[in-house]
Amino acid sequence: MIQLAPSILAADLARLGEEVRACEEAGADRIHIDVMDNHFVPTLTMGPQTVAACRRSTSLPLEVHLMILEPDGILPEFVEAGAGLLTVHVEAVRQLHRTVATVHRLGVRAGVGLNPATPLSSIEDVLPEVELVLVMSVDPGFGGQAFLPAALSRLRRLRARISELGASCELEVDGGVVPENAGRCVAAGADVLVAGTAVFAAEGGPAQGVRCLLERIGRSGPPPAG
Repeated sequence: MIQLAPSILAADLARLGEEVRACEEAGADRIHIDVMDNHFVPTLTMGPQTVAACRRSTSLPLEVHLMILEPDGILPEFVEAGAGLLTVHVEAVRQLHRTVATVHRLGVRAGVGLNPATPLSSIEDVLPEVELVLVMSVDPGFGGQAFLPAALSRLRRLRARISELGASCELEVDGGVVPENAGRCVAAGADVLVAGTAVFAAEGGPAQGVRCLLERIGRSGPPPAG
């Protein structure tokens, strides 16, 4: 089943618990938390405290997307806060195999992300070791960017390579995902769609944003309240 992961980067942080619960009630599968360090990307965002706040607000799995340089030292804090999956970027770690092993030793799932201009070959050797591969469909650092169409080809090629290797990792796409391109992402091989603005800035609120995306990928969430 194709899964939907609303990204709280676009949420109203003053109403974070309420908005996360609305996503869960509307049928979202997991919550995506973007952590940025103002070094690997030009923005500074949330940390373990935000993960803990989400953990108190929902029973959904929490996946933390670490857009930070050399994240190994802070990984335990995110696990303690309630993360169930940690995604690191191939461009931001010194020893990718070692970092993936560290994530697994902490008892959670490991993901690896790559930017639009990063060769797919850079992660090929870890495909059998990780539980998720994240394809950025925008240059990371800001929400609300337009989807880069070249990401569809990258998804197709990665899906083929994952199958060739017999790997079982999920394939996730993140950046500019909206109802109009969600179906194309799925057709290209994505298992998980990350959506921020399309959910939290949707007319009618995040619950309506979740329901609209689920409909576009052939799923129906719980019926609207009332």
